[in-house]
Amino acid sequence: MKQIAGFIKGADISTMDELRELGARYYDHGDEKDLLVILKSYGFNMIRLRLMVDPYSLEKESYGAGHDDLETVIKMGKKITDVGLPVLLDFQYSDFWADPGKQIKPKVWKNHDLGQLEEDVFFYTKESLEKILAAGVNVSMVQVGNELTNGLLWPEGKKDGSKEGYDAIARLVSSGIRAVREVDEEIAIMIHLDNGGNNELYRTWFDNYFERGEDFDYIGMSYYPFWHGTLDSLEYNMNDISSRYDKPVTVVEVSMGFSMEDYGKYEGLEPGERKGYATKKELVEKIEYPMTEDGQAGFTEDFITRIKNVKNGMGKGFFWWEPAWIPVPGSGWATPASLEYMNDPGPCGNEWANQALFDYEGNALKALEIIKQA
Repeated sequence: MKQIAGFIKGADISTMDELRELGARYYDHGDEKDLLVILKSYGFNMIRLRLMVDPYSLEKESYGAGHDDLETVIKMGKKITDVGLPVLLDFQYSDFWADPGKQIKPKVWKNHDLGQLEEDVFFYTKESLEKILAAGVNVSMVQVGNELTNGLLWPEGKKDGSKEGYDAIARLVSSGIRAVREVDEEIAIMIHLDNGGNNELYRTWFDNYFERGEDFDYIGMSYYPFWHGTLDSLEYNMNDISSRYDKPVTVVEVSMGFSMEDYGKYEGLEPGERKGYATKKELVEKIEYPMTEDGQAGFTEDFITRIKNVKNGMGKGFFWWEPAWIPVPGSGWATPASLEYMNDPGPCGNEWANQALFDYEGNALKALEIIKQA
């Protein structure tokens, strides 16, 4: 089993280059600095980048959210490597967002059956990883799929509760794992589900996977407090699954809000022009800390303590999801072209700005100090 040394303090900053191009700037105690320099100074020691297959329409319109194609990921990966940080490469196996609500096949694989998709995953994973490594990017960990709770590459790889559904998921995931192993056996491999507070979900999913699939190194989970239960439920699940499957756990997506203030004026959009999940009253009422700068810091300290307290040192770290996605005009979670690809009514815009570790003007927040001290 491949292990990353030390406690991982990571960040997914897959929109980094897009934000910079659109004018985002970041400040630490009033001094403007490069984003990567700031994150490293606060103790971040790994960066996660998502990789989309072809995040553009047939007319070459960007799907947005960083347009994380292979070329863009290589460009950002080299910058990250140059400042001395390793990369967690997140294969989405889609042209845009892959999550429990959508795992859309890439356009180029649209008409492929399960057998062909198994080959697609292998060769795409192998060739992409080879190109990224050849460019000099330091990849230390790979995610084979993103939030695979309901499977991947729908409908062929969709979880439906049947034996055949779990068979298909295992075939596709195992194909990606074999590809990574063939390229470099020293790269750690993660399988990632969402809903980190749902123990029954994890036990059912991994009980079925371990009967069928290739071995891997880390269990990854998403934990968003307004969707995924209490910190107690997260802690229980981390302890149970790490001991049950003898796999270290990493919370590979987490965030917590620092404000309920509207940020429309910063991005030039009205509230109705973005989804704004994290400011919905019914969601905010579920969380255990207030949506303030101090509340975000308190949550961060509590959250990190829970991971470090996982039995037998099996809690290995976390990745804050898009901590630098501040509201600047032009940067949103989707574009009209990607809404069409997803068959999503929208709207677009930034739905995450109040979950960042920088305020709306790019100033470092208190939670970064908590991460630095952890």
